Amino acid sequence: MLAYHGRGHTIDLEAAVRRDGVLLGIRVDIVADIGAYFLLTTPSAPFNVCRRIVGPYHIPAVSIELKGVLTNKTSTGAYRGTGSPEAAFGIERTMDLIAHDLGINPAEVRRRNFIPPTAFPYRSATGLTYDSGNYAQGLERLLELLDYPHWRAKARQQAPDEPLLGIGLATFLKSSGAAGDHRIESAQITLTPSGEVIVYTGISPHGQGSETAFAQLVADALGVHPEQVLVRHSDTALFAFGEGTSASRGLIVGGSAVHTVAQDARHHLAHLASELLGCPAQNIDFQNGLALNRHQPGNRLALSQLVEEAAHQAHGAMEDERGLVFRGTYTLPDAPFSFGAHAVVVEVSRETGRVTIRRYVGIHDCGCIINPRLVEGQIIGGIAQGLGQALSEEVVYSPLGQPLMGSLLDYALPRAHEVPDLILETLEVPSPTNPLGAKGIGSVSTVPAPAAVANAVLDALSGFGVRHLDTPLTAEKIWRAMQGMEGWTSHSL
Repeated sequence: MLAYHGRGHTIDLEAAVRRDGVLLGIRVDIVADIGAYFLLTTPSAPFNVCRRIVGPYHIPAVSIELKGVLTNKTSTGAYRGTGSPEAAFGIERTMDLIAHDLGINPAEVRRRNFIPPTAFPYRSATGLTYDSGNYAQGLERLLELLDYPHWRAKARQQAPDEPLLGIGLATFLKSSGAAGDHRIESAQITLTPSGEVIVYTGISPHGQGSETAFAQLVADALGVHPEQVLVRHSDTALFAFGEGTSASRGLIVGGSAVHTVAQDARHHLAHLASELLGCPAQNIDFQNGLALNRHQPGNRLALSQLVEEAAHQAHGAMEDERGLVFRGTYTLPDAPFSFGAHAVVVEVSRETGRVTIRRYVGIHDCGCIINPRLVEGQIIGGIAQGLGQALSEEVVYSPLGQPLMGSLLDYALPRAHEVPDLILETLEVPSPTNPLGAKGIGSVSTVPAPAAVANAVLDALSGFGVRHLDTPLTAEKIWRAMQGMEGWTSHSL
């Protein structure tokens, strides 16, 4: 099994800012630790950091210098978010520092720099084209759910014997669907003589729930119950072509392919049914496994009868005893961009430096939603991973390069009781890039979580003059910062 590190970037960012907090330009120097070997996905994260460093903000001038450094560590590669969490951390910490230095509310600094909804499609200074969004609307709803003014006031009124209180914000963008061959996916739908509907897809899900979403798409198109739809995947003996689930492309590309083929199947079945029922094809509706004339609902046929008639007519889509077979390929023209905003309230112990999350709110725009429960699960899992990066996960090396984390007993993954109750909402701004109007969700919530938590912790520590700490923000690191112990470093990735 091949394993590699994720993340591993050092970012120095300078910003030119007007007195009202509006960004004029940024200069970015990035050092990417790529480990001892250059793997297939090693360049993905550094490349994406450079392209995504501007986030959801209008920054007209950008200068970026990237250096890749070979080290004696395990190689780096694509990991959930692939460059987006690093980019968001850099620009979101910068936004908070701008707010602090100019005496402007951190939320207001973001408002003043957002790309307006009238500007889409918007081309960033780094060459990305953003398809759609309403960033200000998402931020306003976030602040409302958090009760942002209340917590800001409470932080200013703290007693000396109370834990330090901090409020952190982070907004972000995340593209989906990737480029090249990753923009292409195929699908096949077979209606068997028994009436069974089988979907074949090149997507190979490993826990995302793609089978459920694909069954819903086909069930809606053909008027059957999702339980009647069988989704098959991950076997080249069944379906030869597929690009997998990377880059949050499962629904965006794979789902669009399934949707396209399902609509083609519906079109063909409607014309076949219209011939048999003696009515125009546009009058045909599909409900409960039946094709019927919507103006004369009693005039109906079962899908199995349509397959039987197709066999009798030697219909072009009929393939021997398999039934009616429809195939198609979908190509994503441009990557859709998901947006989101997270807000965190933390308490920091004055005695130990331990961080406790008091409140966590997240708003996510992933376009049109097919299955809300699947979206919720993806968001919760992504936040849990982001919290691990922010607070505990670290591969530590000795000064001589010896790994000191021997197992998961040493590498601190967040446990269930360490993930707080989450207040989550979705904002649906359809993407024009695909027929579903969908945007990716698989990696989305991993992107802002480290930055939001870091901003909250450093807000709590602002009275100590602490402007920056590298993640993970362990209790020891925070305690040392509060004691003014400068020069203390760890060798980690």
